[in-house]
Amino acid sequence: MPALTPELRKALLQLPQKEKDQLLCRLVAQDAVLTEQLAFRLLEGPDALEVRRQVLRQQVDDPVRGYHQTPNDLLLILRQLQARLAYHSKITDDTFGEIELSLRLLANVFQHQSAITARLHGPTQPLLQHLTKRTHEALKQAAKLHEDYHLELADTANAVLAALWQSGAAPLAREAGLPRSFSS
Repeated sequence: MPALTPELRKALLQLPQKEKDQLLCRLVAQDAVLTEQLAFRLLEGPDALEVRRQVLRQQVDDPVRGYHQTPNDLLLILRQLQARLAYHSKITDDTFGEIELSLRLLANVFQHQSAITARLHGPTQPLLQHLTKRTHEALKQAAKLHEDYHLELADTANAVLAALWQSGAAPLAREAGLPRSFSS
């Protein structure tokens, strides 16, 4: 994005307030992410973050249960859900929520799809690689959080790590250098 020249910046700031307001509204309307970020910050109430998290919790809990034709069907669902979690974080700056929900998603997969994750072979390899990579990324993100958050994440993170090491993804976890337990 090109920077404003000092002359143009000065000219913009000297515009009448009404004209500046119109320009600002037109510019904001062109960026959907910025529009949603502003709507979240300016229009939604103080409970909005928890309401958004609750909606995402339901989305994370439901689709991984049940029967999936192939491991790739499950992988597609996981990628879509992970994209929703990343978008939520981008809109709300809720890094903790993204990590918490990512770990919850991973725990649900290992809990409800143990037959698919039990063996590392051709059809399950992309799925198990994804689960390993997402676990690694979630732990890296969690390490950047304040230590108080580690206590809240510890149970789920340890459950995910235990399930990962007991699944067919254990060789992938070893290769990625994942720990066997989450410690703050």
